[in-house]
Amino acid sequence: MNPYKRSPFIKVATVLVYFFLYAPIIGLIVFAFNSSRTNVFFGGFITQWGPLQMEGSTVVQSPCGPFHWFCDLTQNREVMSATKNTLTIALISTISATVIGTMAALALQRYNFKLKGFSQLSLYIPIVIPEIVMGIGILVLFSQAFNFLNSSLGLLGDSRLTLGLPTVIVSHIAFSIPFVTLVVQARLQGFDKSFEEAAMDLGANELVTFWRVTFPMILPGVLSGALLAFTLSLDDFVITFFTTGPGATTLPIYVYGLLRRIITPQVNALSTVWVLVVVAIVFLLQRIQSRET
Repeated sequence: MNPYKRSPFIKVATVLVYFFLYAPIIGLIVFAFNSSRTNVFFGGFITQWGPLQMEGSTVVQSPCGPFHWFCDLTQNREVMSATKNTLTIALISTISATVIGTMAALALQRYNFKLKGFSQLSLYIPIVIPEIVMGIGILVLFSQAFNFLNSSLGLLGDSRLTLGLPTVIVSHIAFSIPFVTLVVQARLQGFDKSFEEAAMDLGANELVTFWRVTFPMILPGVLSGALLAFTLSLDDFVITFFTTGPGATTLPIYVYGLLRRIITPQVNALSTVWVLVVVAIVFLLQRIQSRET
């Protein structure tokens, strides 16, 4: 009996797992080319001339062909604004959380202090607790802080501190830091300090040693943490829902608002673009990590 021969059960289980994971995504992409104006049923693929459109009492053909809903997407100002807000929040929060998380991981790995055990344990609290609990807590914190500052400083009208894009960014940084810290810590577990000692013996100071020796060696972990923080920020809904304000609508919040109306395949087109962007980012970071390792 060949010990390396795969069992039919394993093959079937593998197919079912992949089907369970990717069938919804494939269905979402297929519906982005739906000729029906609603997502209730699939009316067939759009022909090369596109679906019919109504302009007043005149029936015209879509000039975009099968990509009709993608063209509609680019003309939707609300989608463009939500996309801009989402990317702005994700980029700023990812950079900030990556820097802070990497510094925290280095401190926890290299130094001993009285509250080290508590600091390590506290990293798991934002990960374990439900997001709605954290969202409510952050909302209460911002509300109390803004009320105190507005009354103390006498801020009135448009000058009052309110929820908006900055509060969403701060919230995303807060819940992303533990993820980055734990990922970078995992990378530091097998770190050989003799490389740093050799660099210092050759005359390099601590700053040069970090940038020329330490950072390149932990870069795959830093990139993994940054990617995790970026993806968490992109698709976060609960915490964003509690901390958002006027002019700070993100794509998850916008899509949720569409659920109260008739959902057109334009939402599927938006999701398809989002999936392709995420896949491209993951592929790019994997290529960078493979070169570093």
